[in-house]
Amino acid sequence: MLHFLAEPWPWYVGGPLLGLMVPILLLVANKHFGISSSFRHFCAVMLPKRRPEYFRYRWQDSSWNLLLIAGTVVGGVVAAVFLNGTQTPAVSSKAQSMFASWGIGRAGGLMPAALYGLGQIFTLKSLLIVGGGGFLIGFGARYANGCTAGHAIMGLSLLDAGSLVAVVGFFAGGLLVSNLLVPLVVGL
Repeated sequence: MLHFLAEPWPWYVGGPLLGLMVPILLLVANKHFGISSSFRHFCAVMLPKRRPEYFRYRWQDSSWNLLLIAGTVVGGVVAAVFLNGTQTPAVSSKAQSMFASWGIGRAGGLMPAALYGLGQIFTLKSLLIVGGGGFLIGFGARYANGCTAGHAIMGLSLLDAGSLVAVVGFFAGGLLVSNLLVPLVVGL
């Protein structure tokens, strides 16, 4: 049984299982699936009583979302520790060649060694790029009123036009960054 869990699942199994979360949450609990809103709930829990208006609400009504995030973190730890979840996924030789031309994948991983290598992770360059990227992702998720999961899985299933625009933007931004920005950053 563990062998089945330790191997990557094909897209036609994992995708529908993830997609089934949407109707299950809607039918069973009348809740919308999304990840980025959990950061607001977490901040509302952690901030003191004198907090900004944005964080003054009854966060207990969204505690299910915090449990979803906790389960995601615990699931990731279980996969990494017990199910060989730190193994680099298989990619095509063409993709490996492209990554190698960017300086990615030399150590067997897919992360740029120039940014994430053990000797590089705490450099000013790495901290600025990773910290700045994290800030932009958080800001973008809040500004777009949801993250990729919320818009692509939940929003599209509800036929929300704003989610369609957001998903097109996510894909266009991903293509631009991976083809234009990553080679520049790795080359710094």
